[in-house]
Amino acid sequence: MIAHVKAAVKRVLRLHRPGRNLVILPDDVFLVSFPKSGNTWARFLIGNLLNPGGAVSFANLHQLMPDPQATTKRDFDRLARPRIIKSHDCFDPRFPRVIYIVRDPRDVVLSQYHYHRKCRRIEDDYPLETFVARFLRGETCPHGSWGENVSTWLLARRNDPRFLLLRYEDIISDAPRELAKIAAFLGIAATPQLLTQAAERSSADRMRKLEQAESDQCGLTKDSRQDLSFVRAARSGDWSSALPPALVAEIEGSWGSLMRHLGYELTSPCSTESPLAEFMEPLLNTSPR
Repeated sequence: MIAHVKAAVKRVLRLHRPGRNLVILPDDVFLVSFPKSGNTWARFLIGNLLNPGGAVSFANLHQLMPDPQATTKRDFDRLARPRIIKSHDCFDPRFPRVIYIVRDPRDVVLSQYHYHRKCRRIEDDYPLETFVARFLRGETCPHGSWGENVSTWLLARRNDPRFLLLRYEDIISDAPRELAKIAAFLGIAATPQLLTQAAERSSADRMRKLEQAESDQCGLTKDSRQDLSFVRAARSGDWSSALPPALVAEIEGSWGSLMRHLGYELTSPCSTESPLAEFMEPLLNTSPR
């Protein structure tokens, strides 16, 4: 009874999280990715581009670029339009325009593994083999598997002018260049100086310092282990030394066609690809990059 009263009061005061009930506006832009693929970094980059005179931090990130699962309706109602909204959802036809960040699944699984350790969802000695098996089945987060999440967006929106696909690895390689693509997609005039400044203000080192100072003010890090960082290596290719070859082969065997289409080099023949990969192969015949 008390819980129902509290929920009702929150709704009256607009302090509830709208979640899937968020009213989507026609000029909304959604920043989407499978979890641990660079969404937070992209929000810092965009936030620092849009607010060159302000300070983007973990403390105000949800107010600048909200998450329907973590930001109150009151904060949503206060936002200037057009809104840029975070999401990890599989394809949703309601989303008017989408910036989708994709990352090599071999690195994603490692990032998720360590994030689950930080959030105390698994112990430090949790078998990596077990985690990879769960990851492939889509059991490590509520947004499907990596292959399901990525493929739903590519099949539904590839070559659509309302859809911008970026690779995490390309952002690492040249953040100002990739941020310029985002600016063009958003219709923002951005000088090279502004792009470089936004990239510098969103560097991994700076984000780590902000995390240390504000870890208790952000839902991403609040109440998690402080001996493990949310912003880890912030680089690509760690899987080559951290994942045993057998686990690499399992991931590539599940999503090889999709990975090749996205430009990720495989290390083993994908002779046992999943039905998803076999279905995707003839459909992904036009490079989205």
